[in-house]
Amino acid sequence: MTTAHIDEQAEKLIVSGAGPRPASAVLEGPRARVTGRITGGGKTWKATFVLRAARWGGAELPLPSGEYVLHVDGEDLSALDLPSHLLARLRISLRGSHVVIAPPLSDEDASDDGQAALESRYVSEQGGDENAVFFESFYGQIAGCNPRAIDREIARRAPGVTRYWSVIDLSVPVPEGAVAVVEGSPQWWRARGAARLLVVNDWLRRRFVRRSGQKVLQTWHGTPLKRLALHRPGFDPRRMAAIVKESRRWDVLLAQNLYSERILKKAYAFFGKPIWTDGYPRNDMLVTGDGAATREALGIGEDERVLLYAPTWRDDRAEMVDFVDPQRLAEDADAVVLVRGHSRTLRQGKDHGGARVIDVTGFPETARLLLIADALITDYSSVMFDFSVTGKPMFFLVPDMEHYRGQLRGFYFDLAARAPGPLVTSQDELVAALRDESVTGRFAPRYAAWRAQFNRLDDGRAAERVVSRILDLGYLDAR
Repeated sequence: MTTAHIDEQAEKLIVSGAGPRPASAVLEGPRARVTGRITGGGKTWKATFVLRAARWGGAELPLPSGEYVLHVDGEDLSALDLPSHLLARLRISLRGSHVVIAPPLSDEDASDDGQAALESRYVSEQGGDENAVFFESFYGQIAGCNPRAIDREIARRAPGVTRYWSVIDLSVPVPEGAVAVVEGSPQWWRARGAARLLVVNDWLRRRFVRRSGQKVLQTWHGTPLKRLALHRPGFDPRRMAAIVKESRRWDVLLAQNLYSERILKKAYAFFGKPIWTDGYPRNDMLVTGDGAATREALGIGEDERVLLYAPTWRDDRAEMVDFVDPQRLAEDADAVVLVRGHSRTLRQGKDHGGARVIDVTGFPETARLLLIADALITDYSSVMFDFSVTGKPMFFLVPDMEHYRGQLRGFYFDLAARAPGPLVTSQDELVAALRDESVTGRFAPRYAAWRAQFNRLDDGRAAERVVSRILDLGYLDAR
């Protein structure tokens, strides 16, 4: 009989069993893996798992929420008895033979009735008077993108402002000096209602009630190639109504360039309110940054070639596309391959592995990855409009372009006619293009035209401009 219990003070999972001491014990989830420390032997053994991990050279944090499988000597351990425990920074329980790690909400707060009560209190209370910002990036899955760059500039220029970050669980690292609030917790509902300014890069989703004086800055998260919102194929009245309802919650919309300004205004029916066309704060570091620290955090040598594979998500599948075999690509291209799935595939997918392959889907700052990449491999992702700030080569792996363009989303312009790099339809074609020394010269005119249209404002000072507007308009008090 195998049993399990929790050391609540140390936040450790301890599994005990009878029989010979196993050679290995591993707790494995989709985005994290913990090796147990095995003691004992002979008649009984014990494996101790620390329920924390450090990634990317950062601090040790609780494990990401999700289902974990316990492997002992390579076999799934099915006979476990584990009562539910709420710890300070996570909640752990058993579902069948899987260990389930969840955000640290009490059973009462996590229940439907509990959330309804917290929301009701949020709706009824006054707020919007705390000199604070409530940040949320990609629904709390990471603390990155434009909101993170704005956070850093606010911290520099207005250190007295409280900075809350909405996170799905406490495995998400937040910027230095910020306060993490777990989505759905009493602290999250309070901070969302109290802060004078909300800075988000996607929909607010749950019911939002504006307080007097409260402002919402919608930074969005990319210049669009694929059609957005009201421009998406198909007529769906409910979707259209939801889009208009959402955009009316925003006070200001941020655009990377004039092209985006025109599209976002129409796609979200964002009329009569300001659009700040200031460049993208998240791209400032592509002009001013140094990639040495990122290479060190990822364990990449300073002379190693780095390829970043970053495809977008598909409306008809939950996980990242599998058009690339990362390990074979690393071998054929003699490079380290970074695999960056879209934020919408972060929780559904599983980390890729292999020699000279690093899955960076959960890495908080895409720009730091773009900074160290020698070349980008993408498809229809808006990352193409960010990476072009660097002037480094881009390759477009698009085996499903006709399906994606014709049936899933549609494009705002002909990618094949304007792409600043070659379009390929297979990994073999991709490797051949990567080896072709004439690519840079052949695509130089397109690349220059692309940068002139999309990156004119990406000059390393976008965050400065945005925060100046915030302070000048009195959204926050800098004193």
